Amino acid sequence: MTKRLREMRDIVRIDEDLCDGCGICVPGCAEGAIEIIDGKAKLVAEKYCDGLGACLGTCPKDAITVIKREADSFDEEAVEERLHELKASEQAQADQKPKAAPTLGCGCPGSAMATFAPAKPAPGASSAASGPRSAEESVSALTHWPIQIRLIPPHAPFLKGANLLVAADCVPAAYPALHQELLPGKVIMLGCPKFDDAQSYVERFVDIFNQAGINSITVLSMEVPCCAGLAEIVRRALLVSGKHIPYQEIVITRQGRIAPQGRAEFKGMQPL
Repeated sequence: MTKRLREMRDIVRIDEDLCDGCGICVPGCAEGAIEIIDGKAKLVAEKYCDGLGACLGTCPKDAITVIKREADSFDEEAVEERLHELKASEQAQADQKPKAAPTLGCGCPGSAMATFAPAKPAPGASSAASGPRSAEESVSALTHWPIQIRLIPPHAPFLKGANLLVAADCVPAAYPALHQELLPGKVIMLGCPKFDDAQSYVERFVDIFNQAGINSITVLSMEVPCCAGLAEIVRRALLVSGKHIPYQEIVITRQGRIAPQGRAEFKGMQPL
């Protein structure tokens, strides 16, 4: 049995009292050193953590810090083996999922791609300057279908040169003025960072950024901690793709207001 080498070095520390188990830090760790176990983020093994702290900025609860203590040496070969095992496990789980039921020859209308002009207000409808619109006067600014991230292929024609609005699923319910204030002129992509597969989203956005010539990106999330993962997914995809695309984040409160939000520069992207 090989004795593990130990040394004084930087290593991640996770405060379980602060951690709420949102899981945002898991895709933020490129070495696969963090997992959610029993509702809390945990360091799987010291040898997987390089101590650089790339996961620090992903935690909305500030539960992750880097400390210096005696720990097992970082093992790059062990990390490669772990990442290989994780990928194989994910593939096995995907293979075990029940296959979709066969569709009609015409395909599923719900996922068929379509591009269309945004709706126009009825004659005599109120303008934005004259006050809020009634339900009858409100119009849709949607210009394409589908709108779910997982259903939009990177080659979708409406993505070419688009201004992306990447929004959390809960935003349209919380922010009623979405169609009037934030969606016009943008292509919306909806998803949930808490319940959907974050890594598959990262891969989807990397493909989109590499293929579609995206003009700008706006990430629209809710103020709740688990929703911060949406911005992290897009940031990670930008880093992986190496693209420099104007980028901003907007946070919506549960009361349906835009919250003050600072903007930071990230490698591989530029702020608006």
